[in-house]
Amino acid sequence: MMRNLIFAIAASLFCMSLYAAPKNYELVSPDGTLKAEITLADGNIRYSVLKNGSLILAPSQVAMNLADGTAYDGNVKLQKTMKASVDGMLAAQFYKKAQVPEKYNQLTLRFKTFDLVFRAYDAGVAYRFVSRSKTPFKVVSETAQFAFPADWNMYVPYVKDPKPTLEEQFYNSFENLYVHGPLSSWDAGRIAFVPLMVESPEGYKVNIMESALMDYPGMYLYNGDADSSLEAMFAPYPKEIRQGGHNNLQGEVQSREDYIAAYEGAVSFPWRIVNVSVQDKDMLDNDLVWLLGEPADSQTDWSWVKPGKVAWEWWNNWHITGVDFKAGVNNDTYKYYIDFASKYGIEYVILDEGWAVKGKADLFNVVPEIDIKELCDYAAQRNVGIVLWAGYWAFDKDMEKICSHYAQMGVKGWKIDFMDRDDQMMVDFYTRAAAMAAKYHQFVDFHGAYKPCGLNRTYPNVLNYEGVHGLEQMKWSKVGTDQLTYDVTFPYIRMAAGPVDYTQGAMRNYNYTWYKPCYVDPVSQGTRCHQLGMYVVFESPFNMLCDSPQHYEQEAECTGFIAKIPTVWDETIALDGKVGEYIVMARRHGDKWYVGGIAGQKARTVTLDLSFLGEGNWNVELFKDGINATRHAEDYKRTLGSAEGTMTVEMAPGGGFAAIFTK
Repeated sequence: MMRNLIFAIAASLFCMSLYAAPKNYELVSPDGTLKAEITLADGNIRYSVLKNGSLILAPSQVAMNLADGTAYDGNVKLQKTMKASVDGMLAAQFYKKAQVPEKYNQLTLRFKTFDLVFRAYDAGVAYRFVSRSKTPFKVVSETAQFAFPADWNMYVPYVKDPKPTLEEQFYNSFENLYVHGPLSSWDAGRIAFVPLMVESPEGYKVNIMESALMDYPGMYLYNGDADSSLEAMFAPYPKEIRQGGHNNLQGEVQSREDYIAAYEGAVSFPWRIVNVSVQDKDMLDNDLVWLLGEPADSQTDWSWVKPGKVAWEWWNNWHITGVDFKAGVNNDTYKYYIDFASKYGIEYVILDEGWAVKGKADLFNVVPEIDIKELCDYAAQRNVGIVLWAGYWAFDKDMEKICSHYAQMGVKGWKIDFMDRDDQMMVDFYTRAAAMAAKYHQFVDFHGAYKPCGLNRTYPNVLNYEGVHGLEQMKWSKVGTDQLTYDVTFPYIRMAAGPVDYTQGAMRNYNYTWYKPCYVDPVSQGTRCHQLGMYVVFESPFNMLCDSPQHYEQEAECTGFIAKIPTVWDETIALDGKVGEYIVMARRHGDKWYVGGIAGQKARTVTLDLSFLGEGNWNVELFKDGINATRHAEDYKRTLGSAEGTMTVEMAPGGGFAAIFTK
């Protein structure tokens, strides 16, 4: 009897040890170079990432905790695993390429009430939780760890304006410069938003991003321990919001709930992305965020969406002289902008802040100097569309009535500004705004916004996002602000997530050492051709011309060139580049190729292999830095010629170039 009891206890302990034994799974990318290793042990779920055998991400914990005490972690029994593979091609709308390859291997870990899905692409690893809950629930916290093997260097976009507490920093504009240094140098008093880049000693670049952010707070990163591991943070759900902020157009959170998100039932959470690039230039042409965004409704017709360029008045402060009307926020001024846009084939004119009465947050309370219907009719006769700026609070008051009212007048789209948050409530606003604008055939440019997270795939009428330290900063940035280095840094990091509303096109250009801020008559840092190159380098389906029509008329040669550059593309190739130093991009639209380059603080000579052009004879129109661009930043040279084999271009410090190749 005793021997049987001992045998039973031993057998029971053996079974328990089997159940508690670590479970290990591997997922390899289609090309075999990238591998994710997933381990379930000690109640935890961890994953690591290897590239060509080199450890990129050390075992990093993932979990979610719900308000009822339920946890999505390794303490829940694993029911089964499922594998899948995809190898296809997706048609993209209003994107940097017409066809996007979709190729990945997938592993799904199925637990009792949730799934944990991993995907391995050649360019990176992504994972997401999927709840199969049949009842309402709240998410209290999420563990998303990014543990690196050692104290590697990072490019960190800290929240721009430090505030006394980390929670207060959830209210921010998502505009930043990067701080470059080791992970251990993290400022414990600050949080950072994603994308954030880390670089390995072997030269690999690791970009931490997210996608399919539809109804969940955005991800921040923090490293309070100053070690080599970054941990995710999320804004708690707002409890009390008060109208305030800039011109009474913002919602300021007064108190927060003790959870970060609430749901009525089953839901798929955002993808967490670890993008790994062998060469710096690979980061410049990355599709992971778009690929992992929720697909658009296949039954919806999006052909009415018309990307294009837009004449913008706010940056140049309505700067017009030599006319017989008083320049400012009035119909005469906007008709002047419309005439300019029509002359050069610029698709849109925007009415930025000022057309609605300031401080009222009421988009039906229009200043008496403006007649929107008259401007829409005047513009339509000249093949130009009108776009309206709107503060977030005013737009959200009754967005259907607003969209319907102005769509009937002929308004083509909205630039929505000053959201400055990404808690669950605000993320839901983005989705609602995109859907409502689409209902009335209007597009959206989100300004005062967090980074793109795949919504532009779900709603192709979402053409642009700010979330960038753009040219508007030159109106007020202090002397010594290094915008040039930023210009050749953020495309590898922030732009990997999607389009940028940088608002380039300055015709008054200063070298870095001569720059000084001027709010009413601003200038740019870098050369004229640095500005021209941006129209090819930056991804921006709704692309602004920031300067005054008067300045553009004085520089008609450059203006005509800008007007010829498309804003969406059939093909994109990153030709060359190094983070923080320079970028060279090639993009095809129809049967023409457009090539642009920009340099940071140092001069750069690039030799381009033109084999991407394909067979045939090609002519090239080239704008490059003039011989005296280092002395006078507006100096440039335009050349016409044939293109064959290679082409060498010299870029001045803060310089650039732009070229159009025609067969």
